[in-house]
Amino acid sequence: MSSGTEQKDVLDVAVVGAGPAGLTAGLYAARAGLNVAVFERISAGGQLAQTEIIENYPGFPEGTGGFELAFAMQQQAVNFGAVMGSEDIVSVDLSASPKVLRAASGNEILARTVIVATGARPRNLGIDREDELKGRGVSYCATCDGNFFRGKTAVVVGGGDTAAADAIYLSRICEKVYVVHRRDKLRATAVYHKRLEALPNVEFVWNSVPDQLVSGDNGAVSALRVKDVETGEVREIATDAVFVAIGTVPNTEFLGDALELNEGGYIVSDETGRTSVPGVFAAGDVRTKSLRQVSTAISDGAQAAENAAEFEGI
Repeated sequence: MSSGTEQKDVLDVAVVGAGPAGLTAGLYAARAGLNVAVFERISAGGQLAQTEIIENYPGFPEGTGGFELAFAMQQQAVNFGAVMGSEDIVSVDLSASPKVLRAASGNEILARTVIVATGARPRNLGIDREDELKGRGVSYCATCDGNFFRGKTAVVVGGGDTAAADAIYLSRICEKVYVVHRRDKLRATAVYHKRLEALPNVEFVWNSVPDQLVSGDNGAVSALRVKDVETGEVREIATDAVFVAIGTVPNTEFLGDALELNEGGYIVSDETGRTSVPGVFAAGDVRTKSLRQVSTAISDGAQAAENAAEFEGI
């Protein structure tokens, strides 16, 4: 199903988003005998496909590449009959029967049930010149852009697992890596602490937040000024790149007021994935939940598909 093909048939299940949750939902729905299509605006895999290595996914003692895992998930879903559709869903009418998904291409997708698995995107720093310097030294994906800064200096902003994993990855290709965190210790899992502390080219900048991006004559990042949250002192760190890893923002803007969202923009749902609208389910990082991991996204996708099948009376 391509973005240029009109969609007039009514699907049993339309899955919006092809990350781990969406692909699993597609797999389970297809295996249940439902007519299901999974829609993604860019490429399957979501943030998983941009992750160099996944070390905490069961069954892979040595870890597994995120892209490879995402590709395998997609192939498995397709093998069981799920259709992959290239569409950017920009608005919905979930009160209608059947439910309507409107794509940027102008296509309308009709479905009896909908599973929203659009995930979340990296949160911006929110400082001056950030947008201007995106792609000119400011990045939100170390595994995507790190190689551009081989042998150079990089700053990672953040203190969670993503920031720690980014710093470890960059330490292998960059001459120097700074980790800037607003607290005096990382929030990341303990195993990351030990690895980072053992790396000779990684330096921590504690109790500090980004204050200003500085560019050189070439128009690219040349430094990051950080402010000490306790003293107010400003320090300038010479760097070629700033990798931002300070959390995520849910991809729910296209929903408008069709579903109940919490104050952070996440879809309000219970552990079964049920939302404020019957026949609409949420799965993965886009919904309210305490733990956002590949394994929990997969659980969400399976549960949402089972609920969709139940809603369909199968």
